[in-house]
Amino acid sequence: MATDIHAHVWTDDYLDLLQGFGKTDTDTQRGLGAGASDAEMEARFALMDQAGIPRQVISVPPQSPHFADEGHAVRAARAANDLYAEVVRRWPDRFRAFAALPFPHVDAVLAELARCLDELGMVGAATTTSILGRTIADPVFAPVLDELDRRGSVLYIHPAGVGAESALIADHHLTWMIGAPIEDTVSVMHLILAGIPSRYPRLRIVNSHLGGALPMVLARADHQYGWEAPDTPEKPSVAARRMWYDTVGHGHVPALIAAVESLGADRLLLGTDFPYQAGEQFLDASGYIRHSGLPGDQVTAILDSNAQRVITW
Repeated sequence: MATDIHAHVWTDDYLDLLQGFGKTDTDTQRGLGAGASDAEMEARFALMDQAGIPRQVISVPPQSPHFADEGHAVRAARAANDLYAEVVRRWPDRFRAFAALPFPHVDAVLAELARCLDELGMVGAATTTSILGRTIADPVFAPVLDELDRRGSVLYIHPAGVGAESALIADHHLTWMIGAPIEDTVSVMHLILAGIPSRYPRLRIVNSHLGGALPMVLARADHQYGWEAPDTPEKPSVAARRMWYDTVGHGHVPALIAAVESLGADRLLLGTDFPYQAGEQFLDASGYIRHSGLPGDQVTAILDSNAQRVITW
C-alpha cells in the first residue's frame, strides 16, 4: 500500500490567482497534468496504478500562498485549501492533503491551520524551505511550530525555488538543478542548529529530496558544529534522525543508499514529485527503491510502513 508523500495538485485558476498577486513563476507549472479535471485525474491514476502507488499526499509548494500582503496570502491559502478539500472529497481513496498556509502572517497562519485541520480534515501542513527570505526556523514562526507540536501534526517542507537566495545559483540557470537540494540542506541545518527537532518532539517534520546534500555532509557537521555553532543543543546526526525525508532522488540509487546509511531506512518516505516527475520518471521514483538492492524489509518500510507512522490516512 505504497503512499507517495511528495505530489502536487494545482489548477490554472489557482495559478492565475498567484500570478495576479505578483508571483512570477507560474507559467512553467501549467500543462503538466497536475490539474483536478476528470481527464487529468484519470491519467494520473493510471500512472499511479502502473507504478503500484495507490495514494498520494498532495501539497502546493513551491506554488505557496506566501505574500507580504496579508490579504493576498489569506485569499490564496483559502483557495488552495478549498481546492484540496474538494479533491480529497471526490477521491478519498486516492488523496490526503497538507494545508497551504498564509505565511509570513502568523495569526492568519494559525487561523487557517485550525480551519484545515479541524474542518477540512487535512493531515498536516506544508511550507517552503524559506519564506520571503526568512528561514522556517526563525523564532517569529515559533507559534506555528508550537501549535503543530501541540496537535502532534506534520510539517512538510519543500524548496522555495529561490536559488537559496544566491545570485550564484539563480542567475546561472541552477535554481532547480542544484538550488533546490541546497535549499533542502540549508533548511534542515537551520532546524538542527535551532534545536527544533528536540524542542518539538510531537511535531513530525518531513524534508524533501533525501534531505538534499545532508547525507553527504552530516559527518562534517558532527565534526564542526562544536566550534562553529556551539549553541546547537545536540549532535546534528542525532537531530537529523528525529525527522523524516522523502525519497525523491531522480532514480539515483547511490543517493538513496547514502540516505539510508546516514539517516536510516526508517526515516525515509516514498516521494515522486508528480507532476515534475511524470511518465517513466514517475515509475522510476518507486522502481528505483524496489530495485536498489536494499533488504526487502527496508524497501517495504520506505514504500509503505514508515508513512503509516507519520500520516493518518
